[in-house]
Amino acid sequence: MTDYCRKKFHHLLLDQKIIEQEDLEKALTEQKISGKPVEKLLIELGLVSEENIYKALSDYLNISYLPAGEYPETPLLDIEFPPKFMKQAKFFPLEIKDNTLLITMANPLDFSTIDEITLFANRKIRAFISKESDIVAAIEKHYGGGASTMEQIIGDMGGDEMQLLMSGEDEDIDQLRDMASEAPIIKLVNLIITRGIEDEASDIHIEPFEDKVLVRIRIDGVLHDIESPPKRIQAAITSRVKIMANLNIAERRLPQDGRVRLRVAGKKVDLRVSTVPTLYGESVVMRILDRSNILLSLEDLGFPGEKLNQFEAFIRKPHGIILVTGPTGSGKTTTLYAALEKINSPDKKIITVEDPVEYQLSGVNQIQVAPKIGLTFASGLRSIVRQDPDIMMIGEIRDLETAEIAIQSALTGHMVFSTLHTNDSSGAIARLLDMGVEGYLLSSCLEGILAQRLVRTICKHCKKAIIPDTKVLAQMNINEKERFLVYRGTGCKECKNTGYKGRTGIYELLFVNEELRRLIIEKTSANIIRQKAIQSGLTTLREDGWGKVKKGITTIEEVLRVTQEDEGAILDAISM
Repeated sequence: MTDYCRKKFHHLLLDQKIIEQEDLEKALTEQKISGKPVEKLLIELGLVSEENIYKALSDYLNISYLPAGEYPETPLLDIEFPPKFMKQAKFFPLEIKDNTLLITMANPLDFSTIDEITLFANRKIRAFISKESDIVAAIEKHYGGGASTMEQIIGDMGGDEMQLLMSGEDEDIDQLRDMASEAPIIKLVNLIITRGIEDEASDIHIEPFEDKVLVRIRIDGVLHDIESPPKRIQAAITSRVKIMANLNIAERRLPQDGRVRLRVAGKKVDLRVSTVPTLYGESVVMRILDRSNILLSLEDLGFPGEKLNQFEAFIRKPHGIILVTGPTGSGKTTTLYAALEKINSPDKKIITVEDPVEYQLSGVNQIQVAPKIGLTFASGLRSIVRQDPDIMMIGEIRDLETAEIAIQSALTGHMVFSTLHTNDSSGAIARLLDMGVEGYLLSSCLEGILAQRLVRTICKHCKKAIIPDTKVLAQMNINEKERFLVYRGTGCKECKNTGYKGRTGIYELLFVNEELRRLIIEKTSANIIRQKAIQSGLTTLREDGWGKVKKGITTIEEVLRVTQEDEGAILDAISM
């Protein structure tokens, strides 16, 4: 590509908002030092994803982009290209069609290489464009040793370095810091993090065991094993993550928490890092928070129409308490953020106290708790009440003191949102009463409770209809007289053979009416409150889930998984 063409291409990237002007300037500055093409530097600096660059280049050159998923499963045997030549020229042969050789290239404007391929194959050439990494990986798979990227990185480690990594658990701290700063370990950790982000995982787990290190990523709420590094470099990998999160690599006996801000493939990403000591080393968990993601609106969260209207009516009340309940990872914070976005306006002051602040909300004052210096939920709440807020959001009610301040705030004319860790909506009332909250105070200000879970949605690419088994329906307490169809994913490349792609919510919205207020004052048990709520029209989590099953959004097995407390019952139901 000529300099003139490159400049036009760079302007295209700017016009399509694939990069920002400061990104281009940073790459141009680096180019003066390294001499590498700007497009390659943009990728290496993490300012844009490789896929976005090549798709933009495809549009610019009017040459079809070919993703790795569309490469042939078997190598082309008709023409034996030397693997070294293919790697140097960055091309991969696809198939022969009507005496024309179809290839894909990282640089389809490399006409001298195309001429060489034409002479070697003695055929016309038609070129597509693909990511360089996909081409190299395909060559390795079909013509090379088939080594994975992780194996290549480990294989590149020299003998002296490998000896250092095998030195055991009592490494000198300086040596540990040095090896964690070596290029292979940095590449390895970057590879693990990039894999998690590309697979849209919410968490990355690095878990040490006696004879192995297990790396798993959580996708749509379920953990999946991925390629794991050798046990001998466990300490180096853990130290690298701790250095990134500004943690003390010398301290391996106590849990530590930190945060990393990085840019991966053009995305601004926050990693919340947690390390805890185990029998065989430190276990590391990285929670991935994609800062470039647009927050979901309430309409996108999966509320049925009537329930959405009811919840919107709740959050627009002038004062009171709205609680969102569910286990960790059930999407409570996302729901609260979406609610705040819905009611946020210039005439309202909104203040939040969170642990931690996961996403930044425009126009909202957000406070992150810091218990080490005395800034707890309770102390933060006491302060923000004096900040004249209209709406307050408390990340979680964990103790009586926080609960009492929240109630007093609601009674004095504020709207308060918060979360609790309970299984259902009525359980939240019992939990607050158990904390020591007075029933008459709670009944005066509690407006509603939303219990929720996240269920995986069926992959649209491999979705098929099936007749449900009556025994499985019995597990759902469903007594349908007529035979009908539900849906299930059979598994494909798009969903990584899981049958699921993405998640949506199922909800149980309890409206605190006068009868329930009386029961709260009398400190009635959660079961009786729940029965009365159902008699008043409460749709339970399982019933809401069943509605999504009938609409073909999710599966019976998935609803059972997230609503059945007895794990054995879940497994029995799914296996029937």
